[in-house]
Amino acid sequence: MSRKTQGLTERYPAQLIIPLVDILAVLLGGILAYEWRFDSYQLDERYVLTITAISLFTVLINSLLGAYSRWRVTRVSTLVARLMMVWMIVGLLVTSLIFFTHSADRFSRLWVGTSLILSFVMAGGTRVLAQLILRKARLKGMARRSVFLVGPESQLLKVAKGMRAFPEEGYSIAGVERLGSDIHEETLSLLASRVSASEAREVWICVPLEMGYVVRAIFYTLRNHTAEVRFIPDFQDMHLLNHRISEVAGHFSIDLSVTSISGMARFVKRAEDLILGSLIGLLVLPACILIALAIKCTSSGPVLFKQYRTGDKGKPVKVYKFRSMEVHEENSGVVTQATQNDPRVTKLGAFLRRTSLDELPQFYNVIQGRMSIVGPRPHALAHNEYYKDLVESYMRRHKVKPGITGWAQVNGLRGETDTLDKMERRVEHDLWYIDNWSVWLDLRIIALTIFKGFINPHAY
Repeated sequence: MSRKTQGLTERYPAQLIIPLVDILAVLLGGILAYEWRFDSYQLDERYVLTITAISLFTVLINSLLGAYSRWRVTRVSTLVARLMMVWMIVGLLVTSLIFFTHSADRFSRLWVGTSLILSFVMAGGTRVLAQLILRKARLKGMARRSVFLVGPESQLLKVAKGMRAFPEEGYSIAGVERLGSDIHEETLSLLASRVSASEAREVWICVPLEMGYVVRAIFYTLRNHTAEVRFIPDFQDMHLLNHRISEVAGHFSIDLSVTSISGMARFVKRAEDLILGSLIGLLVLPACILIALAIKCTSSGPVLFKQYRTGDKGKPVKVYKFRSMEVHEENSGVVTQATQNDPRVTKLGAFLRRTSLDELPQFYNVIQGRMSIVGPRPHALAHNEYYKDLVESYMRRHKVKPGITGWAQVNGLRGETDTLDKMERRVEHDLWYIDNWSVWLDLRIIALTIFKGFINPHAY
């Protein structure tokens, strides 16, 4: 498998690129239709506004209908048919908007129809071409997604046969763990080690319904892994109604541990971080300069404190904070949390910690793409090693980028986590946020942070 190609398709998936393609198709279609109708490329202002409206409607309706997702398993004919429905809805909205604003006499109906047809042809043609290129690449062994299979041999053979029958979906087997009728602790421990060694992006638990009891044990065993976990049972002739399932390699998949912030949602959240992060960064820049000068004048050492924390998909990222302690050394792998009246904390540092001003440099991490404005707070690497075996699903909070503020923080779960119960409650809130993410939830958390999240008397 080509790691270079895999990296490109994972970093720039089709569901992120295609919305930009749709906008470009609408723009080009509108310009070409205008030149054909009026023999000019200099668009009148009202036509520019109409093209903008068509672009927004197109992206919005495609997103609402889920047309930017499930690219690996959606047929080309389905993609084009879905796109045609979207364009018909967009055409209806645009013509209705023109009619109800009493602007029909100011627009060429021929231009509206021609621009919609041209943009549909370009957007649809791009989809067909992209699917053909991606499927051809996967058939050649590129842009593939590695999968670790777990289950009885008979079930694994069925799933492997399905993967071979659908090579264009781009899945490859990174490892196999055959299960017997009895599952022992040694088997589960070996499974966790083999999954880590395989570096698989997904783990498929392939067991018949009568072995459903082992799913819980396997899921718990993989709690410290950030690979996506799917349950692929053998439903035989059962008919399921209104269940959230996926279809991969010709098999039903019940998603057990898949983040909701993916595909188009990931693109939207990144845009949110860039826009808000840049604006807030500019607003707090004078305060950052004053704090940096104050730190330099009141204690010796660097202005910024840099520390590696666990980031998106469990990868370490360097996080910046204003230094709030005297410069000191700790034993390797040991991170001592600040406590009340901690002698290491400077007087200025205590103020910065209580007001959360020490975290302002993390807006630079947001612009870098290492963090988000809203997300689970990043913990020290040593804390992750300590808590991952004590708190179930602890490492699953790392399926998204860490945040400057989060759902746990605005609900009072800030500061020292000196008991296991406090950490469990924080993780519970982090996982709820990941499962229920939306732009509106992010804006709500930011608003709550502004009104009640900065000052924390328990932040030592």
